[in-house]
Amino acid sequence: MKRIARAGLAIATALMVTACGTTPRLASEPAKGANPWPSGSPDATTSAPATQAVPAGPAPCPAGDYQLRVEQALAKTGNYGHVTVDGQQSAEDCATIITFQKRMGIEPADGTPGPTTVDVAERIAATDTTQCPVTTVPIACVDLTHQTFYIAQGGQVVLGPTVTRTGMAGGYATPAGDFPITDRALQTWSVPFKVWLPYWQNFYQGDGLHETTTYIHNMGVGSHGCVNLLHNDAIAAYNLLTYGSTVHLYGHRPGT
Repeated sequence: MKRIARAGLAIATALMVTACGTTPRLASEPAKGANPWPSGSPDATTSAPATQAVPAGPAPCPAGDYQLRVEQALAKTGNYGHVTVDGQQSAEDCATIITFQKRMGIEPADGTPGPTTVDVAERIAATDTTQCPVTTVPIACVDLTHQTFYIAQGGQVVLGPTVTRTGMAGGYATPAGDFPITDRALQTWSVPFKVWLPYWQNFYQGDGLHETTTYIHNMGVGSHGCVNLLHNDAIAAYNLLTYGSTVHLYGHRPGT
């Protein structure tokens, strides 16, 4: 959504500026017949897929061109199961890669380490969570350079790192800095673009955290300043954060 002017911002009683810059959210209910929960109920919970022991044997999925790089990245994160860093696909490697692909919303989640899988795995592995300020309450951190998102508390990561997609080129770059959450809604309706923005949390003028309504790994689409999140991550962020919670953004998205 187009960025609003940074000066002269006025908020009327019945109209709130939301949705990545210019999308107004009316205080009234959505139009009759509209689906307020396009991606699931507001009380859904988030959890990483459980990993299970995988018997030795032929790999049930083929190796891709990025097998070794994906193994190296997943071995560094260590959160999705065991991998053997040898560039050879095994049943155990396959199961771990599938777990990672499902967690990150990569399609298809078939265990083959393709371009999207290696890109996401290396971005996650490169995310330095020590860049997030140590606070006694949950703080949302956005690594603009690697396009990743996580929430920490007391110096410990409590969500992520996971993927995000921030403002694209053309004057929509998401700003770096520290901003408080000033508005929240389980859903907000984008009037000009006619799309729901679930689990909305505004942190800078019209920029906010919210569930994306498009495939998050299509980086050519980008946002208009917002921090796009996967469904479960948006729910978790909505449950962990509140009014006044800090969103700490650092780095710079390449190409913006």
